[in-house]
Amino acid sequence: MNPLSDLGAWGYILFWGITILAAGIFLYRGFQLWRYLKLGRPDETFAHLGRRLARGTIDLIIQKCQFTNLGRRNRAGLGHMFMAWGFLLFVVYYTVFIIISSGFGISEPMEHNGFYVVYTWIMDIIGPFIMLGAAWGIIRRYAVRPSRIEQQRTFEAGFILFTVLVHPITHFGKIATQIAYGNPPAGLGLGTPPVSTWLSQFYSAANAPGWHVFWFWAHWAFVLLVLGIIGFTRYLHFPAGVINDVLTTRQPKTPKGKLGNIDVKNQATFGVGTVNNFTRKQLLDTYACVVCGHCQDACPAYNTQKPLNPRVVIRDIKQNLLKNGPRLLNKQPVSQLLIADQGPGSVSEEVLWECTTCAACMEACPMYIEHVPKIIDMRRHLVQMRAKFPPELLTLFENMEQRSNPWGIAPGERAKWAADVAAKPFVAGQTEYLYYVGCAGSFDSRSKQVSAALANVLNAAGVSWGILGTEEKCCGDSLRRTGNEFVFEHMMRENIKLYQDKGVTKIITQCPHCYSTLKNDYAGYGFKVEVRHHTEFIRQLIAEGRLKLDGRLDLGTTVFHDSCYLGRYNGILDEPRETIAAVTGRPPVEMTKNRTNSFCCGAGGGRMWMEESIGTRINHARVQQALDVDPNTVCVSCPYCLIMFEDGVKDQKLADRIKVLDLAEIVALAVKAAPAAPERSAAVAR
Repeated sequence: MNPLSDLGAWGYILFWGITILAAGIFLYRGFQLWRYLKLGRPDETFAHLGRRLARGTIDLIIQKCQFTNLGRRNRAGLGHMFMAWGFLLFVVYYTVFIIISSGFGISEPMEHNGFYVVYTWIMDIIGPFIMLGAAWGIIRRYAVRPSRIEQQRTFEAGFILFTVLVHPITHFGKIATQIAYGNPPAGLGLGTPPVSTWLSQFYSAANAPGWHVFWFWAHWAFVLLVLGIIGFTRYLHFPAGVINDVLTTRQPKTPKGKLGNIDVKNQATFGVGTVNNFTRKQLLDTYACVVCGHCQDACPAYNTQKPLNPRVVIRDIKQNLLKNGPRLLNKQPVSQLLIADQGPGSVSEEVLWECTTCAACMEACPMYIEHVPKIIDMRRHLVQMRAKFPPELLTLFENMEQRSNPWGIAPGERAKWAADVAAKPFVAGQTEYLYYVGCAGSFDSRSKQVSAALANVLNAAGVSWGILGTEEKCCGDSLRRTGNEFVFEHMMRENIKLYQDKGVTKIITQCPHCYSTLKNDYAGYGFKVEVRHHTEFIRQLIAEGRLKLDGRLDLGTTVFHDSCYLGRYNGILDEPRETIAAVTGRPPVEMTKNRTNSFCCGAGGGRMWMEESIGTRINHARVQQALDVDPNTVCVSCPYCLIMFEDGVKDQKLADRIKVLDLAEIVALAVKAAPAAPERSAAVAR
């Protein structure tokens, strides 16, 4: 049955006319959006394209993105899977059995072969699931009303779900009337598809042809309507998300949230002040956003009443691009600033400085959008091009430039923590590991205890290690995360030269921020050495039998807090838990937000050095999450987390009941072997 033939030549003219019109709108909008993307800076996202395409195809077929947040508390991904699989199957159906079959007048042979009848069976099976997914989406959005889509009950969102719901209905009507008229899909000896067969009973042979014409044109009209609006609505996330998956920077050997380096010959790399300073991949991120709100649900700033909402940041960048794109293409000044208090389409300075760079938003995003690098790029512009930043950061920047540590303590004090442990100077060819103590481990009174504990653990295991003493300098993490890339790069190059001159090839750190910076950021400048965080290194020492533990250390109920830069950024999750189990004889209890879903302590991204005056303090929120499991001991693996948790526990007036300990301190308490004599530290301490 071909409704086009029933109308004669005018049927084909109408069919191809509206099809070409919708396709033209789709292609024109696609070309327009592509030109806007081209405004951005080129990047290296096309490397290993063949491998990327293969992985992206598999991800699309299995709908990997939907598994990002799928769990007992969130099953919305199931509905999206049904809708996505249905969309892919319908695309094949449209191409073969409508455009080719009906459009070229060959319906009779095309609709009476094995492939057609099998495909109608497939569509009959998947159709109800598509409708179920769409219906569930409508119910969730307008009846269940989860908080993450509180602001997304728009006409656009409802209309999109409505079109998804209608597609299978019109398809069923088309096949059911075909069966009722006595011209069913036939081939391979299979019966007619069940759902359409059941619906066919509502039609008679007399009225079926008329209804078939109606359902055919209704179906195709909805298809073309969707095709035409894809580039103007959040439907865009589907094609853009597929491309974004293929071009994602989240490669096996690429650090999460990798930041671009500056080029002194290219001012556009100094930061992002206008939307065309973003890279093309960063702009593609904004097209891929489906406005699902998972990022806002995960964001510690948003969840403690700060003005930052990562979903809104991506929305504002996209709106700015769409508004300024035509003007930038014509070499005209922008009509709306990117960083300003100008409402939707602009990102305020206050929003940018609330970010802790914890990457919870990136971890939760099913579309592989990278929020944090965009925020840091805009911070770079504020710091390096406009000298605008919170006043507290002026002290940080001055201390880093003048004394190479955030506290501004004299560099000569850096090795005094080692007065009571057997710390040797690092000597090339004689010392295997450089113990990079870091600024907190050298100057903060509480973290210095962790440094001493780790030194004793290394000694007990017979590890060959040494320190740089007063020659050690800050790694520059806080500088880079607050946008002061010039000073970071200068400090980083000095450090690389020092390590190379000293013959350093292996580094142990106690700070996840130092660990991530030395391992990932320095590698971006060609410095690649073995960098180990003390949690993974201690676990290795236990596995090799170099640390003797009795497994009976009584810490009461112990809860472990995952540091963002250790867990989310670098995937070190099991090692600290296994170590706690080896020390205490039982694994730690878990907070609701744990592992890669952990909640930030509030000190990352330079927030350690800034005041927190809006909403609930992030460390208070995280401490409360720990208190919910009634612990006796909170185990951390980061000096910032240690400070923030101890402050939070003290603010709750629970310091006498709850101990906050670094993993190295817990292991040091359990090590049977006594640490070596401390006499050898004199040369370093001086």
